[in-house]
Amino acid sequence: MLPGMNEPSAGEKAGAVVPTGEAAEVIEMPRPKRRGIYVLPNGITLAALFASFYGVVMAMNGRFEVACIAIFAAAVLDSLDGRVARMTHTQSAFGEQMDSLCDMVGFGAAPALIVYEWALKGLGKAGLIAAFVYCAGAALRLARFNTNIGIVDKRYFQGLPSPAAAALVVGLIWVMDDAGFKNVSQETWLAWVAFGVTLYAGLTMVTNAPFYSFKVWGGKRTVPFAVIVAIALLIALVNVHPPIVLFGMFCLYGLSGYVIYAWRKAKGQPTSVIATSTDEPEEQGLHP
Repeated sequence: MLPGMNEPSAGEKAGAVVPTGEAAEVIEMPRPKRRGIYVLPNGITLAALFASFYGVVMAMNGRFEVACIAIFAAAVLDSLDGRVARMTHTQSAFGEQMDSLCDMVGFGAAPALIVYEWALKGLGKAGLIAAFVYCAGAALRLARFNTNIGIVDKRYFQGLPSPAAAALVVGLIWVMDDAGFKNVSQETWLAWVAFGVTLYAGLTMVTNAPFYSFKVWGGKRTVPFAVIVAIALLIALVNVHPPIVLFGMFCLYGLSGYVIYAWRKAKGQPTSVIATSTDEPEEQGLHP
């Protein structure tokens, strides 16, 4: 550098034009805000994850009744985190991704491991295949749900939702454990029943059958008073004998999608729940 010349500033080194004289102004770049994480909805999601993990641990220790209750508790918590986020205006992309990952653990891997430990391991490779089909079905169903969330009719789920599939599998375990069946791996007929239920739940998650979502009620935010009375009666009915009542409810719900599909088909109505078409070639079979 020649004598008498000033050293270039940082802005000049970077090639920026720096105004001089009276036109010079101090330009301060705003600092990026640190993104935080909302505690309440994500705390509920973590509680659901812990319940699922606890259920797997209990199944490993042979306490299958506790394991089933833990999965049902995870399903209840999973239904609350999204609603709490919307009510408190704390939705976030982080929360959505975390909820999806926790759903895969809670309603995909955990029920598959519990039912395998309960009965399917006695069937050898057949039991392993059934458990994997269920786990893979949950993963595919959640991935499809995340990609189709903007084009699916909100009144219906495309395929059996993963919490209902998990309730179907662990509901069978809870009922049979409550009936006194402890060493199920030695009960061949019951192991094959578990095989069939697990396969049915796993494959139904990836079908296009429409299952009612209960997210909307005739397009209105309010519901008739009779609906509240029916909910109260339902809670009382569950309290009579939780294992049988809950398993029966989810069996009916697990069949309802195919009933709706057959009804629409017979009436000549569209059977797909995709509201709008896309240009993806592999999605053509999903549209009416």
